[in-house]
Amino acid sequence: MWLNIFLVVLFFFFMEFVAWFSHKYIMHGFLWILHKDHHIRDGRKLEHNDWFAVIFAIPSIYCIVSGSMAGNDYRFYIGLGIALYGLAYFLFHDVYVHQRVKLFKNFSNRYLRATVKAHEEHHIAGNHKNYGFLIAPFIYYKNEFRKKNG
Repeated sequence: MWLNIFLVVLFFFFMEFVAWFSHKYIMHGFLWILHKDHHIRDGRKLEHNDWFAVIFAIPSIYCIVSGSMAGNDYRFYIGLGIALYGLAYFLFHDVYVHQRVKLFKNFSNRYLRATVKAHEEHHIAGNHKNYGFLIAPFIYYKNEFRKKNG
């Protein structure tokens, strides 16, 4: 049981690295054509950028299905970790930050404010930094936690 929990947590956090790497070198690289409309917001409900959710879901689905067919072996828990990261990403990035689904409008804390600020700065034209999704550079948390009113 502990190994299974460890695999879920490990792959949840590993996906932040995968997302950062993919965002910096793939989405802002050779697949910019799919990611560009996310930076040029026009109010559409669906973006070409949403294909990345499908791409990232494929290994999760594969691991969950193949792991469950093998009696919930390690692949199931790896897939679960990836899927939980995808859910956290969706709730934070698409729902909370970009309000593509109108929920969590008035929900805020220091972690969220710092991470949102980093993401908002990423969206400034010509700003080539802050490629993480759920974890921002430490300086944003440091600045937020230094403020007196949290």
